[in-house]
Amino acid sequence: MQANLQQLGYLAMTPIQAASLPLALAGKDLIAQAKTGSGKTAAFTLPLLMNLNPRRFAVQGLVLCPTRELAEQVTQEIRRLARAEDNIKALTLCGGVPVRNQLASLAHGAHIVVGTPGRILDHLQRETLDLSALSTLVLDEADRMLDMGFAEDIAQVIACAPKARQTLLFSATYPEGVSAMASRFMRDPQEVRLKEAHAATKIRQRFYEVTEAERLHAVGLLLNHFRPASTLAFCNTKQQCRDLVAVLRAEGIAALELHGDLDQRDRDQVLVQFANRSCSVLVATDVAARGLDIAQLEAVINVDITPDAEVHTHRVGRTGRADGEGWAFSLASLDEMGAVGRIEHAQGSPFTWHPLAELTPAEDGEPLHPPMVTLQILGGRKEKIRPGDVLGALTKDMGFAGALIGKINVNEFSTYVAVDRSIAQQALQALNAGRVKGKSVKVRAL
Repeated sequence: MQANLQQLGYLAMTPIQAASLPLALAGKDLIAQAKTGSGKTAAFTLPLLMNLNPRRFAVQGLVLCPTRELAEQVTQEIRRLARAEDNIKALTLCGGVPVRNQLASLAHGAHIVVGTPGRILDHLQRETLDLSALSTLVLDEADRMLDMGFAEDIAQVIACAPKARQTLLFSATYPEGVSAMASRFMRDPQEVRLKEAHAATKIRQRFYEVTEAERLHAVGLLLNHFRPASTLAFCNTKQQCRDLVAVLRAEGIAALELHGDLDQRDRDQVLVQFANRSCSVLVATDVAARGLDIAQLEAVINVDITPDAEVHTHRVGRTGRADGEGWAFSLASLDEMGAVGRIEHAQGSPFTWHPLAELTPAEDGEPLHPPMVTLQILGGRKEKIRPGDVLGALTKDMGFAGALIGKINVNEFSTYVAVDRSIAQQALQALNAGRVKGKSVKVRAL
């Protein structure tokens, strides 16, 4: 396990891991306050793996997550961390996917199940999921699951779990609902609270006063002046998201929207493109952006000011992750100055204001282009395609340099590969004319 951790780049513990691992490995129930991006997945996965008997083919670990995206991220991380053990099987069970595909996977058995409360409860009621062998239950982002109305579902899921189990609860905030949940379902839990403020030096905040007529155009000015490779822009409404994407695209900027009206397939494709750097700007509502942990996010833009100071801190904290630096830009009209004042008061320091007039486009006038392009290959896990098969086809068979190939995501029926913009067209033609895993494939650029 130690050797695998080293190989995966886990060289020193993050504060939450150092504080929680000794307690969790000693078998204690645990309440840990930690934000996304603080290393909490490893903090609960390592104890979960230690409690597991790989030779016993039954569900021994269950992780409940608020969203499908977070569940997918957690499953991937569990698989990486479990590499050191014998063949441990982790399975994701979430809504938005046909139940029948999940029934087949469940029939093959699993050691660890990660999923959203509603779908887990659905399988328990169908008796297709058995928790009688459960030794570790993890509630990830418990505050958010309560916000999303999952309290009753969680209670029903826990009612199906053995009393003699270890329960690990992770939450970014600690509202009353979370403490009530803990007192209902946990045995003498130990508490770990880290009040990690974002290092002020790493996230540079700037405020710009705008009129309503200037607001959307100002986003393009910011992007063309600072030229961040990856930006998350927050709007307070779905309509504002749509309007901003239309304005940015008209200016030649690759922008995608993320809000509650998208179906699951579109949502997945948007997130893949943003995470692999083939879309410059993701325009999202707060609800849609919950649970997203995007690495290397250079900037956050508050297109509208949120009335909630805690939400503002959460938005801004998406950039400057790990040891990176980040920009946080906020556009405020006179009507929003009251909300700005509340945020300023909560953060305990005055904000720096800058005039829009100082924003000048790049010398060459080139619009901002994302560094990568995403190619979608029709065929995924069902066709037994692995990331190595795609990488091998592009580098060994087709002769592209490995450095020009980015992230590869293999889903159930599709595989997404990010390639450098300079080779996108050639890679698309080569894949369509060539073979992956000995078979011809259909490929398109998203």
